[in-house]
Amino acid sequence: METKIGKAKLILLQGDITEEKTDAIVNAANSSLLGGGGVDGAIHRAGGSKILEECKEIRKQQGSCPTGEAVITTGGNLKAKYVIHTVGPIWYGGNKNEDNLLHNCYLNSLKLAKENNIKKISFPSISTGVYRFPIEKASKIALKTVIDFLQDEEFREVRFVLFSKKDYEIYLKNLQEIIDWTE
Repeated sequence: METKIGKAKLILLQGDITEEKTDAIVNAANSSLLGGGGVDGAIHRAGGSKILEECKEIRKQQGSCPTGEAVITTGGNLKAKYVIHTVGPIWYGGNKNEDNLLHNCYLNSLKLAKENNIKKISFPSISTGVYRFPIEKASKIALKTVIDFLQDEEFREVRFVLFSKKDYEIYLKNLQEIIDWTE
């Protein structure tokens, strides 16, 4: 699925984010920045030791990465030039500011991309795996945040690379609802 938002293409696809040939992919990282399970582990494995070395340097400079914030490294062995690491919120039932923290993950990743002159970026579905954020709610936050940001910014392409068919279908349904609502 592809649509135009501002001057950018917004694309939804089912696939493996580690295979994306783009300026930057976003990693749903944990606060240690040292790799983990799910998307984080896959990106660290595919990207190789260079990404981990850079994450360790970031940790030396600033410590861990707080939830909702983002940092950037090179892409190591990936096809993407950069990896933007953002720490998504763990779902506690919606009572610990999870919605706002997830919004900040997408917004701060986009701001960091802009600061680094990145024009093409690919996102996974942040926090919807082991962090248990309900994907229906998370996809609406993700799509709305990206669409709002793209209204005034100079990106060429933003992709949501969704691992499962079910996740893709949820994002597609919510994107269609958001586009119908805003038009």
